[in-house]
Amino acid sequence: QVVLEESGGGLVQAGGSLRLSCVASGRTFSKDAMGWFRQAPGKGREFVTSISWSGATIRYIDSVKGRFTISRDNAKNTVYLQMNSLKPEDTAVYYCAADPTGWGRAPTDFDSWGQGIQVTVSS
Repeated sequence: QVVLEESGGGLVQAGGSLRLSCVASGRTFSKDAMGWFRQAPGKGREFVTSISWSGATIRYIDSVKGRFTISRDNAKNTVYLQMNSLKPEDTAVYYCAADPTGWGRAPTDFDSWGQGIQVTVSS
């Protein structure tokens, strides 16, 4: 498994931006797909976005398309989530995750998780 550590969360006003980072260790980062999930209060964990091992395949849920951007730097073992035009409904704990298949096709393929980081968007 992989050890994942998120950073960059916090409190922001609606319409603002945040960038989350996740540093991975313990497995060859460049072979894993990486993803971001979130869990809002009282709700289940939700897939947000994923990026394949090469960066060529990216997926987003509809509610964040055009506002969020996932990227990765394999030389730094880091995946990023740039979040723009944030809305109060984006408030959640955000989790970084790793998928050893390399493709990020299914939430069940992710086998390693970070501890989560809080993102709060005020109205």
